[in-house]
Amino acid sequence: MKQGYRNGLVAAAVTALSFAAQADEVVRIGHVAPLTGGIAHLGKDSENGARLAVEEINSSGLLIGGKRVTLQVDSQDDAGDPRTATQVAQKLVDDKAVGVVGHLNSGTSIPASRIYKDAGIVEISQAATNPAYTQQGFKTTYRVVATDAQQGPALAAYAAKTLGVKKVAIVDDSTAYGQGLANEFRKAAETSGMTVVSRDATNDKAVDFRAILTKIKGENPDAILYGGMDATGGPFARQARQLGVRAKILGGDGVCSTDVVKLAGPAADNIVCSEAGMALEKMPGGAAFARKYEARFHQPLQVYAPFSYDAVYIIVDAMKRANSTDAAKVLAVMPSTDYRGVIGETSFTAQGDLKHGAISVFSYKDGKKVLLDVVQM
Repeated sequence: MKQGYRNGLVAAAVTALSFAAQADEVVRIGHVAPLTGGIAHLGKDSENGARLAVEEINSSGLLIGGKRVTLQVDSQDDAGDPRTATQVAQKLVDDKAVGVVGHLNSGTSIPASRIYKDAGIVEISQAATNPAYTQQGFKTTYRVVATDAQQGPALAAYAAKTLGVKKVAIVDDSTAYGQGLANEFRKAAETSGMTVVSRDATNDKAVDFRAILTKIKGENPDAILYGGMDATGGPFARQARQLGVRAKILGGDGVCSTDVVKLAGPAADNIVCSEAGMALEKMPGGAAFARKYEARFHQPLQVYAPFSYDAVYIIVDAMKRANSTDAAKVLAVMPSTDYRGVIGETSFTAQGDLKHGAISVFSYKDGKKVLLDVVQM
């Protein structure tokens, strides 16, 4: 082989290696929520938040371990179904996602969490509030919202002290989220001196609540706590009004959406609900985020977009601190997270819960969501 030709091959190889070192590494960040079914609007809201974060980070450029990194949202639909949740969790493991934002529901986050634990991939739920999610002892489970152990008591305290509720009926949708919220609310309600006149269950696909509501009407409570999502909570409130039930309808973050106004109609004005986080207007970056979101997606945000947005940035912050896109190394630095984003300061307890949680309480007036109170946890 001629010397000049050999030198040319060497030079070409060096150039190729140099180019490879500069080439983009595509890194997947998983996102899971119901993108079909009755609460698909909430899932899409969450997905939009994650997508907005990824688009911003890619636009500004990301360098990890000497490589240019391009992020990709690996979005999966669990349809709010626990079995589907484990299937899409395994798909994200197979796709080698560096971390996962999800799942949205407690009833999907909990079964999926074991899949991520076995794979050593961080899971940050943008919405799961059931305390059991982070009580399993997994090093992979985190959340950026408060828990029902905080949300239930805050809602009960507001009902007792501000609304003057003496008697309350409780209904849940038989999901991990709905039951968890109802259980925590009941404990706090009884402690605060309220009388729980009844406890009933429906399901998250129900459309007719008249039998339960007719029974409750006869019990004449001051309020009804509904543990469930807006897809059923809205019609529940609407049918309560149609039947002449005068009790206030209390709900958690699953009910506390923009779309509940459409689902409940004029009965939305009778709803008082809580969110397991700071109200958007009280978030440090809330107003600016809302403008960016509406400019990008041409619709108002629902509930969860700011939380999924920050969850993406928290995973990327961990990548930067680990100087790696390796899932195990990213997971290793998660406990030392101290990130300031749209929702405020995020740092975690040893279990993966927020150290600085807040509960916001809202009502609706003339189709508009109105902040009533913020309880710092």
